[in-house]
Amino acid sequence: MIAYELAIDTPVELAITGKFVAPDANWIHLSRTLTDYELMVVTEGVLHLADGKQRFDVAEGEYLLLPPSTEQYGYKGSACSFYWLHFSAREQTVRIVDSECKLPDKQEPKIVLPRYGKVKSLEKMIVMMKQLQDSVRSYSTSTLNDYMSTVILCELYSQLFHTETSLGSIKKTRQEQLYHDIVDYIKWSRGETVKVSQIAQLFGYNEKYLSHLFSSIAGVSLKQYILQQKMELAKFLLTDTNQNISEVSVKLGYSDSHNFMKAFKKIVGLTPSDFRNAYAKRLLFYE
Repeated sequence: MIAYELAIDTPVELAITGKFVAPDANWIHLSRTLTDYELMVVTEGVLHLADGKQRFDVAEGEYLLLPPSTEQYGYKGSACSFYWLHFSAREQTVRIVDSECKLPDKQEPKIVLPRYGKVKSLEKMIVMMKQLQDSVRSYSTSTLNDYMSTVILCELYSQLFHTETSLGSIKKTRQEQLYHDIVDYIKWSRGETVKVSQIAQLFGYNEKYLSHLFSSIAGVSLKQYILQQKMELAKFLLTDTNQNISEVSVKLGYSDSHNFMKAFKKIVGLTPSDFRNAYAKRLLFYE
C-alpha cells in the first residue's frame, strides 16, 4: 500500500484542524486540490471520498491521509463525523514509499504513514486531536500546536507499527493468542461489568493462571487493564460527546456514578469534570 515518509527532526506545521459533522445523509465532500496534507479520522458513519485515482470508504475507526496536490472529492453522500488535521511538512517533498518496506530505525527521526488504515486506539487518537483543538482556541503559540500535531502523527505511526513491541521475545504461541483474545474481549465489553473470574470462566482457565499469564505479557494485572480500558473509553466520551457524568458511567457499565468518578480519578488523576473542562474548546464544523 502507498505510504508517506515524513521527517520529524523538526515539527510539521499545523494549518488548521477541527471536527466535522455531516448535516445529513446527502452531504457530499467538496471538490478541491489540496495544498497540504490532510489527515481524517472517522468517528461515526462512513466517509466516501476519492483522490482522483481511487475511491475510499473510510469507516468508523479508520483514517485517510492525503498529500498535497491531491484532487480530493466526495463521490456520494456521506452520513458521518470525523476529525481532520491539515498540516505541511516544512519544505519536504512528498516522499511516497511502500508500507510493506522496512520501517525507519527507531532512532531515526522519520515516520511512515500508510495512506489508509485502521486506528488501533480510536479513543486515544480523538482525545489527542481534541486537545490540539483546545490548544488552538486557547493559545496563539504556533510552536506548541505544531509539536502537538507532530505528536498526533507519531501516535498514529506507533499504533500502526509498534503496539506489540512490548511482547519482547515471546514466541507466537497459544499463550500469546490467548492474550490477544482476552484483549479483544475486554475492548468489546467495556460497556459491561467485567470481572477477572468471568474472563477465566469464559476462556476455560484457572483465574490465578490467567492473571499471571496476562501480567507477564502486558506488564499490568488483568484487573488493572480492564479498568484502564474502561477509562480510555470514558476519556473519549468525555471529550467527544456532551453526555453528562451519569450517562457516561452507565455507558461503562457502572450502576453508581460515584464509583465511576472514584475509578476515573484513580486512573487518570483528574475527576471526570476536571478532565472534560481541561480540553473543552472544541472546533466543530458543519459545512
